[in-house]
Amino acid sequence: MAKLSLHPDRLFPADERTRAIARALYAPIKDLPIVSPHGHTDPSWFAYDQPFANPAELLIVPDHYVFRMLYSQGVGLERLGVPTVDGSATASDPRAIWKIFADHYYLFRGTPSRAWLDWVFAEVFGLETRLEPATADLYYDTIDAALQTPAFRPRALFERFNIELIATTESPLDPLEHHKAIRDSGWQGRVVTAYRPDPVIDPDTVGFVDNLARFGELAGEDVSTYAGYLRAHENRRAFFRAAGATSTDHGHPTAFTADLPREEAEALYDRVRAGQASAADAELFRGQMLTEMARMSIEDGMMMQLHPGAYRSHNPGLAARFGRDKGADIPVQAEFVRNLKPLLDRFGNDPKLTLILFTLDEDTYSRELAPLAGHYPVLRLGPPWWFHDSPEGMRRFRERATETGGFYNTVGFNDDTRAFLSIPARHDVARRMDCAFLARLVAEHRLEEDEAHEVAHALAYDLVKAAYKL
Repeated sequence: MAKLSLHPDRLFPADERTRAIARALYAPIKDLPIVSPHGHTDPSWFAYDQPFANPAELLIVPDHYVFRMLYSQGVGLERLGVPTVDGSATASDPRAIWKIFADHYYLFRGTPSRAWLDWVFAEVFGLETRLEPATADLYYDTIDAALQTPAFRPRALFERFNIELIATTESPLDPLEHHKAIRDSGWQGRVVTAYRPDPVIDPDTVGFVDNLARFGELAGEDVSTYAGYLRAHENRRAFFRAAGATSTDHGHPTAFTADLPREEAEALYDRVRAGQASAADAELFRGQMLTEMARMSIEDGMMMQLHPGAYRSHNPGLAARFGRDKGADIPVQAEFVRNLKPLLDRFGNDPKLTLILFTLDEDTYSRELAPLAGHYPVLRLGPPWWFHDSPEGMRRFRERATETGGFYNTVGFNDDTRAFLSIPARHDVARRMDCAFLARLVAEHRLEEDEAHEVAHALAYDLVKAAYKL
């Protein structure tokens, strides 16, 4: 059986001198607390601290990075136990699901998923042999036995991973009962929510009109008028802030914004609420609401995150059978300079607003995003995200964004994941890659080493706390 080992110099430069600088930069930051301000872990894990069910339910069934790769090689999601929309049966034997995963683990060679999973196997579960068909049962039995012990419950792992804060992401329709249970439990782990209003902002959302009715009920507002609808957002934002939220999160198809006269916005809302919105109306309404969200952020202090540029559920057959977020979202071209101008014309110079921009279109880093963030005081650049949450993606981001945007117009790293056990692995990759980039600048006499140490600390810890008001 092949040995599983994590090389201490992984991801560092091959050149010996530069590698030594990277090691020196990494040593004082590698154990800094993890701040995870944007993610999708389940708050019920921390509210009730129940054991995770089994290795397959924890590491395979919910992880679209994993089953996306397997699906691309002909492994149906049914075989992996992914739940269906209509509740029809899929595979239910977790050991059999794990065996399929082990048989296909070679597919992940060279991918960030392989790096994260190997870290989890070695560092969290203490496994010393590589996952392959012959070791599938060893892995399953080791992980399954660990999950039954108190040391592997969610709160214990939260503390073991040295997580200072983790943010989940909830819809305005969520009652946030799990967050209340966390607060009422007396546990000291800091788990906060983030306000994700897409279900009541995007007219293309399935059930949008019904969502509006429920939104009004929860907020105690009459959403038959535009004014009442805006008050409902203000009400729910206040409710989320009481649950610890410092941020809003917007997953729009594009970065389009609008700033309509009031009467035009009211007429647009009437069409949207009646279910009569055209495609153009839907885009215009999303754009108008981004500007309204910016106004509200200036008033209540919540910062904004915008991550456009994904063609959601590109595989309609898969979406119909298994629902959203099943690995069939694909990056598309994005545009920011013109699309953001209405919002920036109104609020781009206001010191009370912070808007963090993410992209899946790397071509915009040096052409649009770095110049925008390098000028407008409200803008910051989010880290490489989703498809680009990878060593090469991180390297490309720093190379393309730093020259114009600098380091201090970025916000460090966030993991944006449902895969709880991979969070420290992802942060470790980001810290190593930032140290590798800084080491090159030092080796080329473009940055002094004492300054590089300051930047490394800022990228790992300081910038994220400042940007997210933590």
